[in-house]
Amino acid sequence: MFDKQIDLLKKDIINSTCELVKIPSVFEPSQNTSMPFGKNCNKALEYMLNLGKHLGFRTKNIDGYCGYIEFGKGEELIGIIGHLDVVPATDTWTYPPFSATIIDNKIYGRGTIDDKGPVIASLYAMKVVYDTCNINKRVRLILGLNEENDWKCIDYYKKNEEIPSVGFSPDADFPCIYAEKGLLNVFLSFYHKKDKIQITNIDCNNNAINVVPKYCKITLLIDDKISFSECVNKLENIVKKYNFDIILENKANFITLISYGVSAHSAHPDLGKNAISQALIVLYELFKVYDINNDFLSYFNEKIGLDYNGKNLDINVQDESGILTLNVAQFSIKDSVLILGMNLRIPIHTSIDTIKEKIKSTLFSSISAHFSREKEPLYIPKDNWLIQTLCNVFKEVTTIDAPPIAIGGATYARAFPNHVSFGANMPNNEDMCHKNDEFICIDNLMLTAKIYANAIYRLCDS
Repeated sequence: MFDKQIDLLKKDIINSTCELVKIPSVFEPSQNTSMPFGKNCNKALEYMLNLGKHLGFRTKNIDGYCGYIEFGKGEELIGIIGHLDVVPATDTWTYPPFSATIIDNKIYGRGTIDDKGPVIASLYAMKVVYDTCNINKRVRLILGLNEENDWKCIDYYKKNEEIPSVGFSPDADFPCIYAEKGLLNVFLSFYHKKDKIQITNIDCNNNAINVVPKYCKITLLIDDKISFSECVNKLENIVKKYNFDIILENKANFITLISYGVSAHSAHPDLGKNAISQALIVLYELFKVYDINNDFLSYFNEKIGLDYNGKNLDINVQDESGILTLNVAQFSIKDSVLILGMNLRIPIHTSIDTIKEKIKSTLFSSISAHFSREKEPLYIPKDNWLIQTLCNVFKEVTTIDAPPIAIGGATYARAFPNHVSFGANMPNNEDMCHKNDEFICIDNLMLTAKIYANAIYRLCDS
């Protein structure tokens, strides 16, 4: 219905996506109350609000926590909930992650698919509906800045602003998401006492909790009672035994392990290779060689290891939304306390409390667990009118007849009643979310804008 209008905006859609991607809006701790998530997240918000104002919409900056762009009139509010923050990007990309490089009809850059490209598509979809249709409802594009961390932005919005009656989040897959798994972070703590081999430093490049870590650097202090050269040799043999991508650096009495993995979204840990898990398995073997009893490494090797579906912890539950997944995401040491952070995605029909109790029952007495960022699953029956409406819109625009799906990702859709995630990754396309060389195909970006324009019109006409 809106194909020609969207096509006329192609240059603007591409340029706006590129300009937004060039802003490195990674969360930064901030003491500035007007920029609670750092200057770059604030810069991304200001860019979007200025663009929205330029396109003729009403805009509001909500105390730096989030903002919105709105058009229309009437009592009912339709919501489109996206986010402008991104996970960190390393320097191992083919193209600089915040350059918005265009190659082979693709825009490369962190946030192109998660979630900046889809947010821009949503905005221009609003523009064509605004310019060509008379509607008796309001449409609001809500812009979050803390989705990749604690959702403080959307919590602030819910406390201070109007809640939409129905809508979608452009932050997952087409044709439509009817279920999202529950979410739970688990942090294990263990006091690391001095011994013949001591962990002195850990660096995982500040890896985000929802990303499979691709880098882990652990420094060991080797006691003089141990032959240093022998220890290096034994460590080399252990690495060779597992064929892990780990290199060793030696200096004085210190050995540094640098473990390399492959990043992926935490909802799909099987698509990555976990640098932290590799390093901990090697350390367990080394400590065992020297008869060093370390409960933390023993627990990890016995209960977690390279497992990503909870089998080792005996929490391998499964239902229509898929299996439970577990991502070992963070590892650090502070004041001789080792802290391991894990991110779990829990099938929709399993209680989060059940999983918490199961994990606590497996812990050794010297290890404590702290749980955070608990989010209940989202579930809307497949025959619900919203699911059916959005699936039908997708089919009409693309001619692809596909059923609604369940995912392990956690989107803003679960923050509001009567909201689901809708796009923008196309069926059978590789999901580049949180991966190196993230990109969005320009053809898909344009198609997404057309789908969203039709969806906005249909929701306003219902």
